[in-house]
Amino acid sequence: MVEKRITDGRRIAELLSSELDGREDGHLKHLAVVNADADVEPTADGARAYDVEREGESGETTRFARVFIHDDRAHVEFERGQDRAAAVAESSGLRVRPKATTPPKTLVFVEDGGEVKRASDVFDAASQALEDEAL
Repeated sequence: MVEKRITDGRRIAELLSSELDGREDGHLKHLAVVNADADVEPTADGARAYDVEREGESGETTRFARVFIHDDRAHVEFERGQDRAAAVAESSGLRVRPKATTPPKTLVFVEDGGEVKRASDVFDAASQALEDEAL
């Protein structure tokens, strides 16, 4: 049996979107995929495919992360819960790097379809970090 790796950035982003929207367990229940650009084309630097918002305890929503597509991968730009996202992504074997912006962001790269489940675990942990901060 031959297994084919999914390394198309658009398809990886679609799989991640389905995983985030389809799961209501853990801290993913607070997340929603929004502002999707159905016509987005991959670029070398990454083109924004969609945003991920997080609903807070009082019902307000804030942008939590943005997902970008490249020809051969996707990357997530975490705007909230960055430290937890970086730690969990690294321990899961995903490539991570900080983005020196104001405010700082954390980039997590999803380089094949098999990494989508691990990326959703990063979202879950980063979402939990925000809940922990509120306590």
